[in-house]
Amino acid sequence: MSIFNPHLILLHPPAVYDFRKQPIMFGPIADGVPSTPIFEMYPIGFFSMLEHLERNGLNVRIINLAARMLGSDKYDVEKVIHKLKPRAFGIDLHWLPHAHGSLEVAKICKRHHPDIPVIFGGFSATYFHEELIQYPEVDFILRGDSTEEPLLDLMNAITRNEQSFSSIPNLVWKDAKDEVHINPFTHVPVVLNTVSNNFVPIFKSALKYRDIKSLLPFHGWSAHEWLDYPITPVITCRGCVHNCIFCGGSNSALTRYCNRSKPAFRDPELIAGDILRITKYANAPIFIIGDLRQPGKEYAYTVLDTLKKVEFKNHLIFELFDTVPKPAAYFERVAQSVNNFNLEISPDSHDERIRAAEGKHYKNRDIEENIKCALDSGCNRFDLFFMIGLPFQTCESVMETVDWCGYLMKQFGKQVVPFILVYSPFLDPGCSAYENPEKFGYKIRFKSLEEHRRAMQAPSWKYALNYETEWMNRDEIVDCTYQAGLKLNRLKVKYGLMDEESCRAMEKKIKLAIELTNAIDEIIEIKDERIKHEKLLDLKPKSDMILDSVISEKREMVWPAEKKRFGVLHLLKLAIVDCLKRQ
Repeated sequence: MSIFNPHLILLHPPAVYDFRKQPIMFGPIADGVPSTPIFEMYPIGFFSMLEHLERNGLNVRIINLAARMLGSDKYDVEKVIHKLKPRAFGIDLHWLPHAHGSLEVAKICKRHHPDIPVIFGGFSATYFHEELIQYPEVDFILRGDSTEEPLLDLMNAITRNEQSFSSIPNLVWKDAKDEVHINPFTHVPVVLNTVSNNFVPIFKSALKYRDIKSLLPFHGWSAHEWLDYPITPVITCRGCVHNCIFCGGSNSALTRYCNRSKPAFRDPELIAGDILRITKYANAPIFIIGDLRQPGKEYAYTVLDTLKKVEFKNHLIFELFDTVPKPAAYFERVAQSVNNFNLEISPDSHDERIRAAEGKHYKNRDIEENIKCALDSGCNRFDLFFMIGLPFQTCESVMETVDWCGYLMKQFGKQVVPFILVYSPFLDPGCSAYENPEKFGYKIRFKSLEEHRRAMQAPSWKYALNYETEWMNRDEIVDCTYQAGLKLNRLKVKYGLMDEESCRAMEKKIKLAIELTNAIDEIIEIKDERIKHEKLLDLKPKSDMILDSVISEKREMVWPAEKKRFGVLHLLKLAIVDCLKRQ
């Protein structure tokens, strides 16, 4: 097969397929991530799947449809897909906000290529596999968080034109008579040493298909930042040792629907090796996904001690899933190993009772001690994430959390950067709060995949929320989110984290969002569907003005980085050199 007709094309859909036409006010549902509410950042699993299949002789291409559609109103998905001739299409349904876009893209694939199979995968595809396989545009679903090997088996079977796939673990599939088969869910790796964080194959793919735009993980300013500083994630594990009640990736959630009772880790020497390999390509920040201390202190120290042997300028971002006991010793160890490091933690609330109710048991004094010791050790930046929509949480409590953010900024200075975000648009299926809502004070509004798919088309993010709590209904959650954003931004100006001009721009966006929310509430009451649609369309230009963010600037999420040395073009050059070496 020609490399220009790859065996597998991985398509990343927009959250809502026809977002360029539909009148939707997405609101601040993506203010906590670099992408827009179209969620154009494709899952990191695309990287490992591409590398694993390419290593085993199959050609793979990634096309980020969401980013391409955001980049140009003229980008014609139908035309693009019509020209593609792979042996199979792969579509991610990892995050549930893609419930609409993923299925619409699958329909387009089937419309133009009825005989080319469509494969789904991801957390949400796994959770809803029995419902998802009933959609006529879905042929295969690979369940689980580690599908590289089953995907290779499936693609080999497809290229051999096999008709039965009963031997492939984790697979849900339809036969020629459209009868559904659910194979045993047995492939759950306990170690991840065969899955690397080697990003050169991705850039080889861009070279091979002459299509770097389709590999960009972000749109807009973020895309330009990434071209100069291609921030690269390094995965340490799959799974988690913690049990936050709202997280679909928690230990209990993954046990429930991914057959993973404990995390699978990569050897610490391999993690360090991946980081050091990236430092040879670029000076860009490296985000280490997963708290290095999850497998134990010695695991983290092995990574750090290995990094210590090589000097590099890249900023490393470390996640903390809880506070560090005796933090001075740990952060000093980090500082001895890494010249530039940043930290982030998610306390979620200033109220320790609320924090404990969601499964986090550290105290405010622990957080403050961690911040102090980290900054004393040379930490460049310490991010804190707080949430709206938690058990026992009222809007008054949210505002007290914002006040505590102000206290932390005053106490520790501009290196402490707090964010407050609404938990939206969906509470993760599989998490404890979703599965046992009454126990934690939640009311779940949508239970099926189809309900979530339709919710993504709601004219306002308020109507897409799949939950309410005993303490705040949807209206209160939405209003509180806007008020918290206004207050926190003012505090950031006061303590030097934001300038007046940027704050006024964000206030303008928040006030526009409030105006649109109220207008949409009135339009929703109109009985005539034609008139309702016309009035919603009239609001679309204003809604599009706040598509990227509402309550916080995306640039606040950019970690410090050294002066540019290497960007994506240099990585492409390295990919060319590597290809020549292999000839």
